[in-house]
Amino acid sequence: MPNSVLVTVGSTRFDKLVAAACSSSLQQLLTSLGYSQLTIQHGKSPISSSTTSADSTSKSILELTTYAYKSSLHEDMEQADLIISHAGSGSILEALRLNKKLIVVVNEDLMDNHQMELGSALHEQHYLVCCTVSCLK
Repeated sequence: MPNSVLVTVGSTRFDKLVAAACSSSLQQLLTSLGYSQLTIQHGKSPISSSTTSADSTSKSILELTTYAYKSSLHEDMEQADLIISHAGSGSILEALRLNKKLIVVVNEDLMDNHQMELGSALHEQHYLVCCTVSCLK
């Protein structure tokens, strides 16, 4: 049974992905799929403790851990059953090397949308699922 989800935004800001990860709707969905732990690596994006708990209608509440940075995400990636990541090539390659279920979320606010090109190409080859933040809500 799946247990742990890691959300990672890398070394920059991806406020929309962090907000989606903190939303009760995504947390309720993850809970309904059997996940019980959620770790959010939020980088420079702000995170509010008031938005990180599921409401009282949830069957169970996710155990939540948040942090800005670590020197390496390798251990967290190894422990995760599902990784929801920004579309940075380093994060994608590490998750794929670890043979993890991977959802890549493209940051549509970036000027040079190389993330969409990479994510879409790997999605078409069935290595991962590529989407935008609106798909997570």
